[in-house]
Amino acid sequence: MLDWINRIVPALLLTASTVFGSLESLHMLQLESYQLDGYRRWIAANKERAYVKGFVSAIVSLLAMTAFSFFAGVWTYFLTAVVALGCGVISFLLYRRRPAKKKLVFTKRVWRLVAVHAALWFAVYLLLDVAGDFVIQVRALPFAVPAAWVWTLALSALLAQPMEKAINRHFFRDAQKKLRENPDLIRIGITGSYGKTSTKFILATILSEKYEVLATPSSFNTPMGITRIVREQLQPRHQVFLAEMGARHKGDIAELVDLVHPKYGLLTSVGPQHLETFGTIETVAATKFELIEGLPADGAAFFAGDGGICEALYAKTTIDKTLAGLTENCAVRAEDVRVTTEGSTFSLVAPQGRIACKTPLLGRHNIQNAVLCAAAALKLGLTLEQVATGLAKVEPVEHRLQLIRGAGGVTVIDDAFNANPAGAKAAMEVLAGFPGRRICVTPGMVELGEEEKELNRIFGRQMAAACSIAILIGKKRSEPLHEGLREGGFAEENIHVVASLDEATALLARTTQPGDVVLFENDLPDNYDE
Repeated sequence: MLDWINRIVPALLLTASTVFGSLESLHMLQLESYQLDGYRRWIAANKERAYVKGFVSAIVSLLAMTAFSFFAGVWTYFLTAVVALGCGVISFLLYRRRPAKKKLVFTKRVWRLVAVHAALWFAVYLLLDVAGDFVIQVRALPFAVPAAWVWTLALSALLAQPMEKAINRHFFRDAQKKLRENPDLIRIGITGSYGKTSTKFILATILSEKYEVLATPSSFNTPMGITRIVREQLQPRHQVFLAEMGARHKGDIAELVDLVHPKYGLLTSVGPQHLETFGTIETVAATKFELIEGLPADGAAFFAGDGGICEALYAKTTIDKTLAGLTENCAVRAEDVRVTTEGSTFSLVAPQGRIACKTPLLGRHNIQNAVLCAAAALKLGLTLEQVATGLAKVEPVEHRLQLIRGAGGVTVIDDAFNANPAGAKAAMEVLAGFPGRRICVTPGMVELGEEEKELNRIFGRQMAAACSIAILIGKKRSEPLHEGLREGGFAEENIHVVASLDEATALLARTTQPGDVVLFENDLPDNYDE
């Protein structure tokens, strides 16, 4: 019995060490939505963060084992396991001291993954201990494991996938059942490379003039995100359900269509977004079009008049369809557009007539989103007056060109949620419309595949034409932005490169003046920290 206690207790200590030491990697895996391809990219881009603490823990543990072997006798293995646990706890404490924009959330899925990871390594440690009775060198192997912490978590996630898929499928089917039980519910899907969330909230506000509306909150646009909203928030009183549909891989939208079964679909845009996973713009277009292909024969599709890919997809659509935008070829369009630093005004022109509209939203691209929503609302029976009233009530979406009157006479434009080529260009147009010193704070754009550097260089040139001071976050990541600014003739003394958003904020506190306008364009999550 004592012999097995001497085996089990060290194995438990080593398992606890592995769990503590792997929590930072678990955090990054969660930020990557548990996608192993994204997790592997994080490891490749952050080798020091991924490996150093594990290697140090392994070396310290092996050195401790060597030292204990001279005097500890039968207690060598136990004492070395205690040292290994200390290394794991220190690794955890160092991780906790690192500032985080979004901390690790201990969801039920996280606890299940921790359990799988712990069970896997408890078994491994126990087996290695037993094997060490026959081959003495094997007893040193458990203490080298920290060097592979980052990959053992990936293995555990892979082992847990069948269980997670079964759990997700259960909830998915439950949400499908709840939706089937409400056949009168008007279901609307919204997708696009960008503009989805803003369009969703604009449409929800307009439709609320006539209907009881439930829209997925924030950026809940994945199968499990939408499933959760359906199961927890959809009530019999709701007449309309708006589902934002996001995608990173081909087939993702088709899966969401299978869940929601929308009758109406809005396509806001098609552009170079998530090219790391999509590969090509053609794959992006095909994936977004899965929403339109999934609509029933008596459904209706609404396309942004972008003069490009959306209009090409509009042309190939065979069901009832509407093109909405700012040009004359659009059946529903905006005319007499006037964009100011306080919002926008325009005339909405549709087959039903013409009406003057105003909205507090900034930028011409938001007028495009508003007109697309107006087209859908008119199809669903709202009057022009109801549409105009709804547009006037629309509030800027948090972190999406949100205008904030800051302290000391400084105006802040918060566009920190995300950045893409079209959105960044629109943000520069908005910034250029403000008087006074214009300051842009940005880490640039990500997930653009092989085009990322060139698109960020173009973004830099756009910044040169729109702002007075550029604060770039991330010394390595911002190099293409820096090049673009120089190409645009931007003064080098007005370019500041900082390591983090905290440093940028501190710099702003020292340098801003009354009348300055500060645009925060994109804020990368913790898994993109250098």
